Amino acid sequence: MAQTNATMTDTNVSTATQAPSKKDDISHRLYEDVLALLLGTMVVSLGVTLYSESVLVTGSTAGAALLIEHATGLSFGLIFFVINLPFYWLAFKRMGIAFTLKTFIAVGLVSGFSKLTPMLVDFQMLNPVYAAISGGALMGIGLLMLFRHRAGLGGINILALYLQEHFGIRAGYFQLAVDMVILIIAFLTLPFDKVLLSILGAVVLNLIIALNHRPGRYLAAR
Repeated sequence: MAQTNATMTDTNVSTATQAPSKKDDISHRLYEDVLALLLGTMVVSLGVTLYSESVLVTGSTAGAALLIEHATGLSFGLIFFVINLPFYWLAFKRMGIAFTLKTFIAVGLVSGFSKLTPMLVDFQMLNPVYAAISGGALMGIGLLMLFRHRAGLGGINILALYLQEHFGIRAGYFQLAVDMVILIIAFLTLPFDKVLLSILGAVVLNLIIALNHRPGRYLAAR
């Protein structure tokens, strides 16, 4: 692990011989991680609620869970939690135990908040265009908070972060490509206009991540 951290540090300094000073250590404290997990998942859950109320769909495992919810009427929270279980092995093998535990907690929190939020918020009128843009933005901001604290929401998030940290492939752009595939599948189950709005929301979500979570711009170890 120490060798890996040294390699990652070397790619972000101007010379290979420059050693990082203590004041450059930006690792997060425990309470900072806890706050980020709570607030980030709460923001994501609000975005998911906007999508669920407007019968929209997003990408990644959340999109798959929303599609199943629209098709079957089952709870998004339960579907989302179960569908992410197979991806924890990849997280443990490739991203480490700390990332895996935080991601597991984040998925559980989103599952719980997504069930709780509709009980606390009542949308008597919700414009679908507004829901697509605002919901996508909320999910992007929430994911960004989680990414910056070495956590994700399972599924494609885990693979996207792995590819960015090890191969320099932007997480947002990779997720956008995968999301487009999921949204094309959505044409089979949702009305045409709903899928177009979902694509708009996916672009907003992934642009937020791509523009704000770049390799070398922000890196915190924990």
